[in-house]
Amino acid sequence: RVQLLESGGGSAQPGGSLRLSCAVSGYVPSYNCLAWFRQDPGKEREGVAGIYPSSGLTQYADSVDGRFTISQSDNQLKLYLQMNSLVPEDTAMYYCAAGVCASRRRLLSTDSFTDWGQGTQVTVAA
Repeated sequence: RVQLLESGGGSAQPGGSLRLSCAVSGYVPSYNCLAWFRQDPGKEREGVAGIYPSSGLTQYADSVDGRFTISQSDNQLKLYLQMNSLVPEDTAMYYCAAGVCASRRRLLSTDSFTDWGQGTQVTVAA
């Protein structure tokens, strides 16, 4: 299993930026993809951005494309989400996840992921 620990959440004003981090540890060969998801109370968890660590190939949700950037540290033990031009609709609990993704499209599907962090809250408000 893989252990994931998020940090970096908090509050920001519309138009502002936040950077989330996720520390990855455990049995590395058990996964081939990492991703960020978010969830508002009463709503389904949605994929925000995903990456294949070995190739660096990424996928973004339409709602964040051009504003958010997913990246990883050189040793692939840290996952990041740089969030710019934040809007109130970005308010949610953000989760880091590890799994096995059969295709690029699957990078944003909860069904591909088996290991999840505890989440970090992001609130965007004036």
